[in-house]
Amino acid sequence: MQKRKYSLGNILSSLKIDTLNEMQQASLDANKQHNDVILLSATGSGKTLAFLLPVLELLDPASKSTQAMIVVPSRELALQIEKVFKQMGTGYKITACYGGHLRETEENNLIQAPAVIVGTPGRIGDHIRRGNITTAAIETLILDEFDKTLELGFQEEVSFIVESLPAVKKHILTSATEAVEIPDFVKLDNPARLNFLPEDGVIAPRLAIKQVLSPEADKIDTLFRLICFLGNRSTIVFCNHREAVERTSKLISEKGILNTFYHGAMEQQQRDNALCKFRNGTVNVLVTTDLAARGLDIPNIRYIVHYHLPHTEDSWTHRNGRTARMEASGTAIIIIAPDEKLMPYVNAEETETITLPATAELPDKPKWTTLFIAAGKKDKVNKVDIVGFLTNRGMLKKEDIGLIEVKDFFSFVAVVKSKASHVLHAIKDQRIKNKKVKIDIAK
Repeated sequence: MQKRKYSLGNILSSLKIDTLNEMQQASLDANKQHNDVILLSATGSGKTLAFLLPVLELLDPASKSTQAMIVVPSRELALQIEKVFKQMGTGYKITACYGGHLRETEENNLIQAPAVIVGTPGRIGDHIRRGNITTAAIETLILDEFDKTLELGFQEEVSFIVESLPAVKKHILTSATEAVEIPDFVKLDNPARLNFLPEDGVIAPRLAIKQVLSPEADKIDTLFRLICFLGNRSTIVFCNHREAVERTSKLISEKGILNTFYHGAMEQQQRDNALCKFRNGTVNVLVTTDLAARGLDIPNIRYIVHYHLPHTEDSWTHRNGRTARMEASGTAIIIIAPDEKLMPYVNAEETETITLPATAELPDKPKWTTLFIAAGKKDKVNKVDIVGFLTNRGMLKKEDIGLIEVKDFFSFVAVVKSKASHVLHAIKDQRIKNKKVKIDIAK
């Protein structure tokens, strides 16, 4: 195998990380000594890098074949891993495959075999059956968040994928929970087990747990007053059902709370739109199902609100894992109706009760709004093009432009809300890359 020389320092610098944490270093060491590794570590602790670095050490730059496959339970997690891998700046190609993405686009990306494929079980299985993925040279298989993959009913598909990989020599399995049995079909051989979960499942002290008592069974007014009390901070509100997500979002909107919602029945562009608005600060409240409890790469989330009590301790753990990530602090708040009680795994003595003010003042409106641009990577449009277009043609200053996200066929860009209508007027008849492109406020 021809080895490509990488500097760990350069990779960490590209990722803006000073040093590996204890768990990541232990994973790197264990993977050098063992073919099969099971890594248990809390959500937000940096597991993605903990398995990508060992994968990188096994890749052969002389090979033109796919060498590693990463199977994940959700498209959001696939996209997050793809993003981190690209940020590492290794020069190796990675392709993400997931439902809701045009299969034809993925097929084109797979013609020249990527060194690494990351994707959801259903879509990867589909590509294997169609002959779009050549599996003969894949020697490394990662099952990330494998507990969730099995929980979502992907056993049959994962079994098919494993059976379709005849050359696998190495398995890495990761999870944020212990309570799952690994099926025999994974074919682990005396795996090393690294357990970095907190003892007795105790949540790290940087996460504060609080409760709010709702005087009524319908908690919507309590939620509204709580959001007003928390102020203009990044907050995820968890509901147990899609219908409840949309109802809750609509009701707090009617009370003046800018928010967006996110669940599994939405089209991919709608999902991207919602998450982008939340990421870039156009809205500070995201109302969602447990779909958002894993895999979302959104930094600096300050509050998790359990509008509906989670069904399981597992769900509780993963919801709360969206905040207090890495070294940051965060707060999980449970809204409890008169006929509800705290979950048995939450220590009532350590749970502070918040008393809300009698009158609620709406928080300040966010300063950003999001523009939708109907052009993306496949149109050869990138972030630099968008910044240049908005500064030259839209007459914006660079500080008036916030987070930009470029997808395959469209892009989102945050701009200062007070200048949005002026920008739209200025660029109405202008072209990006000599192409007339629809640009409007993202709906």
